[in-house]
Amino acid sequence: MLYPDRVPELPEVEITARRLDAALRGLEIESVLTPGLNALRTFDPPVHALEGRAIAGVRRRGKHLVVDVTGELSVLLHLMNAGRLQLFDKRAGLRDRTSRLLVRLGGRGPLQRELRLREFGTRQAAWVKVLRAGELEADEALATLGPEAWPQPPADLAGALAAPRPLHPLLRDQRVLAGIGRSWVDEILWEARLSPFKRGDDLSQEEAAALRSAIVTVLDAALEHLERVVTLPIPDKLPLPLQVHRRHGEPCPRCAATIEAVHYEDYVMCYCPAEQTGGKVLKDRRLSRLLK
Repeated sequence: MLYPDRVPELPEVEITARRLDAALRGLEIESVLTPGLNALRTFDPPVHALEGRAIAGVRRRGKHLVVDVTGELSVLLHLMNAGRLQLFDKRAGLRDRTSRLLVRLGGRGPLQRELRLREFGTRQAAWVKVLRAGELEADEALATLGPEAWPQPPADLAGALAAPRPLHPLLRDQRVLAGIGRSWVDEILWEARLSPFKRGDDLSQEEAAALRSAIVTVLDAALEHLERVVTLPIPDKLPLPLQVHRRHGEPCPRCAATIEAVHYEDYVMCYCPAEQTGGKVLKDRRLSRLLK
């Protein structure tokens, strides 16, 4: 869902869960195939234990998707950078190189519906676990998550972020706050007018309140946008209403100052120097390496 070099974050995963939940709830699973066997991280219960059961719902936990199945089973998925969970009216062939998991469904007319975990590129990182319902929250992937960033961030956000680390990596840490990553952290910090390098333990109560409000405002707006524009079939790339992320060199939507960026090895951080860093342009890591 989205860009091949970024993990889908809370808004994208949430809209996927909503759309799939509405379409799949109550459908019976005819068969399950795993052409991308390396995506399957569990073997007990076996994936075929899902067959003959009905889908009870689809939901989000952090950046994960959970497909609940009758009979006290759940499928936990993480799309990683290049995964997509999509519903198709036609079934894929086993030679489809993008397929990692094929859940073939029955009911509701002549359509041969299939829930398909697809992954693009050569790096196969998306994963699937079949878990008993009682084991789901105890699984390491969920047990280590911090509180959800949306719809209600922690009331004591200053306390949750009270660590000697910059806000940008701190807010992306799923053990601190679940669901947001590089794209939406850029947006949230811009909305709050806070430097990405301000330390979490240096936040005033006023700044923490502005940050908490920004998290809600930004994610609410993102989901409202996706609710308007995303329908089934879920597209490979979702239209994201980003104001500053990936906008390096463009004018700030509020003050028209040039959006600047700090490039790291595998991602870019964007910000408005006029509103977030007191007019200071932060050192670009690429240039720093070249000058060494």
